[in-house]
Amino acid sequence: MAARGYAYTVNGLEPPDVPIRVELLAPDGATWTWGPADAAERITGPALDFCLLATQRRHREDLALKAKGPHADKWLDIAQAFAGPPGPGRTQGQFTRTV
Repeated sequence: MAARGYAYTVNGLEPPDVPIRVELLAPDGATWTWGPADAAERITGPALDFCLLATQRRHREDLALKAKGPHADKWLDIAQAFAGPPGPGRTQGQFTRTV
């Protein structure tokens, strides 16, 4: 997945040569998938959460994304869907609502 390579490169890291499977639950209930079905490394969760993470609108710990494997875990730490240098991201709980 090219976006994964970009995230590593923009962060000054070498992309791993390990396949990662991404399985996201779409708003209509469908599952969107990328990567080999038999990949040991995986990212799963709601598509909205993945978008919020990759655009740095929410902190990873505030989302329902799951990573299986160290490379998938690292990618979620640095994922970005925008050009330019990585930003500082959000702080955990920044958007938690209290009632």
